[in-house]
Amino acid sequence: MAEKSSSINFRDTQYYYNRELSWLKFNSRVLSEARDKQIVPLMEKLKFLAITQSNLDEFFMVRVASLKDQYNAGYKKTEISGMTPKQQLDALSGELHAFVRDQYSTYNRSLVPALRKEGILLVRRWESLSERQIHFLDTYFEENVYPVLTPMAMDSSRPFPLIRNKSLNIGALIAPKDDKAEKSAKAEKKKKKEVLDFATVQVPSVLPRVVEIPSDGENEKTLILLEEIIRRNIGKLFQHYRVICSSAYRVMRNADLTIDEEDAQDLLLEIQKQLKKRQWGEVIKLEIEDDADKRLLKILKRELEIADEDIYSIPGPLDLNFLMKVYALPGTEALKTKKYQPAPVPEFEKNADMFSVIRKQDVLMHHPYMSFDPVVRFVQQAASDPECLAIKQTLYRVSGDSPIIKALARAADNGKQVTVLVELKARFDEQNNIVWAKKLEQAGCHVIYGLLGLKVHSKITMVLRREEDGIRRYVHLGTGNYNDSTAKLYTDIGLFTCNAQVGEDATAVFNMLSGYSEPDKWYKLMVAPFWLKKSFLRLIEREKKNAAAGRPAYIRAKMNALCDPDIIAALYEASRSGVEIDLLVRGICCLKSGIPGISDHIRVRSIVGDFLEHARIFWFCNDGNDEVYMGSADWMPRNLDRRVEIVFPVEDEKLREEAMHILTLEFEDNVKAHIQMPNGDYEKPDRRGKAAVNSQQLFCEEAWSRIPKASTPAEKKNFIPLTSIDEG
Repeated sequence: MAEKSSSINFRDTQYYYNRELSWLKFNSRVLSEARDKQIVPLMEKLKFLAITQSNLDEFFMVRVASLKDQYNAGYKKTEISGMTPKQQLDALSGELHAFVRDQYSTYNRSLVPALRKEGILLVRRWESLSERQIHFLDTYFEENVYPVLTPMAMDSSRPFPLIRNKSLNIGALIAPKDDKAEKSAKAEKKKKKEVLDFATVQVPSVLPRVVEIPSDGENEKTLILLEEIIRRNIGKLFQHYRVICSSAYRVMRNADLTIDEEDAQDLLLEIQKQLKKRQWGEVIKLEIEDDADKRLLKILKRELEIADEDIYSIPGPLDLNFLMKVYALPGTEALKTKKYQPAPVPEFEKNADMFSVIRKQDVLMHHPYMSFDPVVRFVQQAASDPECLAIKQTLYRVSGDSPIIKALARAADNGKQVTVLVELKARFDEQNNIVWAKKLEQAGCHVIYGLLGLKVHSKITMVLRREEDGIRRYVHLGTGNYNDSTAKLYTDIGLFTCNAQVGEDATAVFNMLSGYSEPDKWYKLMVAPFWLKKSFLRLIEREKKNAAAGRPAYIRAKMNALCDPDIIAALYEASRSGVEIDLLVRGICCLKSGIPGISDHIRVRSIVGDFLEHARIFWFCNDGNDEVYMGSADWMPRNLDRRVEIVFPVEDEKLREEAMHILTLEFEDNVKAHIQMPNGDYEKPDRRGKAAVNSQQLFCEEAWSRIPKASTPAEKKNFIPLTSIDEG
């Protein structure tokens, strides 16, 4: 007799993966693109390897740093997989060191030789260069580098200098010159015992790190890194001293902001103060070249107060982010995936008046396959429209030269009521958001600097317009940020509507954000942190009851991460009742699929491709009356319990079918998809005897197929490079 669900503890730690280890598996999936031998072009492999470095840096500065804080504070509570902070750090240490080895194995054994075959030479050491090339290095150093450098020594009168977070440095051991002593063997023996001084110089970030030098062969590009040019000439920085040894090194510091919002009288000033502290937070990682002198390493270890397990010996250039500079080299287009031009949105192509289009129908846009321009135009038109009374918008991450920000400022200048919530606590975008918030205030906008204790992660814009039949509210809801740059790189979905009930809810959202009381009722939107989790649990429970009653029941959901224990336990219960569950989780997934009697009806896959999968889509069978929701929230505690998030229904039948088609095609992907195995590893689907299905490529083709051929560019199905992995 089968065990009853009520007697099973679905919260048992054996049914959950650790969040941090799951994230590392995601970064390994990104690394697998750099190691691909069949599909991914060479320069795209460099891009993916650089992305793994960028991901890893943030992981150390935030997640590893947080675990170290917990351990140092004596925190011993276990997370959902049953591990204490110390156990997590121990488990991560081995995995992280192995991952770094895989990164540099990919770089040294695969990418550098492949680049050489294409005539691109990445030189690690200057000693391998010809006299002509060395002369170029020395001249380049004297004319471009030497004036910028600031060498810093450590001795009895000068303490160990501050090594800035993520900066690249060259450490050296130096000793006074003694020409007479050098002539005697006795003096040579004495030198081995002499006390050496430590000195360091920061590799200036204001200069190009990748330097092209004259090549000895035809049709070649020879590249060397700036730190190697400095290392070649480092003796010139310390006159009257001998440089005994030198090596590049890099530190990562705790960059997780600790903000006491309740005691902070001014959140803006408090965040600005905390941002400065990122440069001297606790050192949590030291990277140093693998051939570094042990005496130099000993000094760094002592002065930085870092343990052996946090030291990473690097068999190659430090900080692989430099590969994005190699990726951008002119003349390498043949080694890349060709740039993709987003297709126009058909509904807005024939009519320049966006408001008249939205009055007639809801419009669904799938980015980056379809252009993000209508979102920008929506705000721009409202800014100059004499009938527009007000614009209200939430901003989490925006581009460096945001046209939306400019349009909002122009709207305020034109006399519109403009209210903007700028989330100052958007990690690593704090400074950018502070700058924009101040500019919006100066333009006359009413700016809200986030909420006490909560991040506002929702993506919503509302335009209030005076029309013949009264005030009408036009609303844009999205799954991604109002960032025109990342909208070309991230797969997201946006919805335009002037549905009256959505407008009522949108008004309630902005009233809540600006300080009014919370509404008693929501018509269409599901909003976190108070109502969203309950709504999801109710929808999952409904599928469970339908399955138990023998009615059709399934759940298909796509998100960035899944680690909320309440949601996972509910999915386990639904699976045990017979609900078929397909999950597309790009990154962290703490749910274990395929556990007999627990999750054998659950399948998990992840897509890593040319675009970053970022949309959140939730499809519930509802006994054959399909319901589809989209929004800004992942199934994570931070999204459901500690953020303001919005999830909205797709009620138009045509648009709902379009959304279901998106999920269906992605679950059929067998080119860029990875499938979660029962042991937690991810494997590529078995394609033997099956046609290749690359969902991202097919979406590109579908987007342009809706546009008249006269508007279609010749290279409509190519891709644009992805440059970052975002958790937001």
